[in-house]
Amino acid sequence: MKSEPDAYSWDDLVEEGEGTWDGVRNYRARNNLAAMEVGDRAFFYHSNIGKEIVGIVEISVAGSADPTDETGKWAAVKVKPVEKLARPITLAEIKADPALESIELLRLSRLSVAELRPQEWDYIVALSRRQGGTGPA
Repeated sequence: MKSEPDAYSWDDLVEEGEGTWDGVRNYRARNNLAAMEVGDRAFFYHSNIGKEIVGIVEISVAGSADPTDETGKWAAVKVKPVEKLARPITLAEIKADPALESIELLRLSRLSVAELRPQEWDYIVALSRRQGGTGPA
């Protein structure tokens, strides 16, 4: 899940304790939001500034209508912070890693809510716990 940190950052979410993920206006991203269930986890990615995965969030409320949408066709979820990554995983690091070359974050780079396969999730978590961060974890 991408957010511009100058608009809404990981620290903002931690301070609030729970935030609404709204304002998504892309059908693929909307479908990804709509597929989320309470308890699912997602990465919090700082876009534009930083361009890095910084934390893990958990879906606390799923299946909500976007409160910023008057048409009723866009989805939203609520998220709670779970943990800050041991170290951020930068976009440059993701692009340079052959194990991550097919993730939606790269293939559909403008997508604000991208899907990850379980093995990609596990790989990124392990990578964040590895000092230096290059190569397989």
